[in-house]
Amino acid sequence: MMTRKRTGLSRRAFTAGAASAAFAAPSILRAQVDQTGLRRNISSFRTHAWQDSFDALGKGIIIADTTTRVMQHWTSDGEMRIYPTSVPLSDELTKRGYTTVTFKDPEPDWTPTPSMRERDPSLPAYMPPGPDNPLGVRALHLSWTYYRIHGTHDTRKIGRRSSSGCIGLYNEQIIEVFERTPVGTQVRLI
Repeated sequence: MMTRKRTGLSRRAFTAGAASAAFAAPSILRAQVDQTGLRRNISSFRTHAWQDSFDALGKGIIIADTTTRVMQHWTSDGEMRIYPTSVPLSDELTKRGYTTVTFKDPEPDWTPTPSMRERDPSLPAYMPPGPDNPLGVRALHLSWTYYRIHGTHDTRKIGRRSSSGCIGLYNEQIIEVFERTPVGTQVRLI
């Protein structure tokens, strides 16, 4: 009679290991929260009611939350969508308050601001539209000089502090926002 040799984990050992891993996961998550002060997953997105910031929808509303790194966009008919964003590197580079969309740029070119060139003299003086342009494939200019909501070709930046003041989105998402956003849309950065 031939006997079969058992290899691997028994069902009981596998179940015990899976249970201990499940209980360990919350402590790993807590460690991430404790180190950074923010949860790094989609459930950390905090939504805002537009009525807390504006009297009426008007042509539409954008609220960009620089803490949770999420942007909410309402169209004039009240449809709301949420997008993950990149945000400014530091509080000194972060402008908060109310502004509006003043210009929609379908092929953004890029000229670094004087303060950007001062911080990093290796930046080019000008960059035409294209795959290397840091403004991605679309840009919404705000009434604040130099500030934009724009796409990015570098998808690693989304969800991080990585900009010199702008709000960045994935290129696919800025195309969607661009199509849904008229000039005059109200914007609040918090």
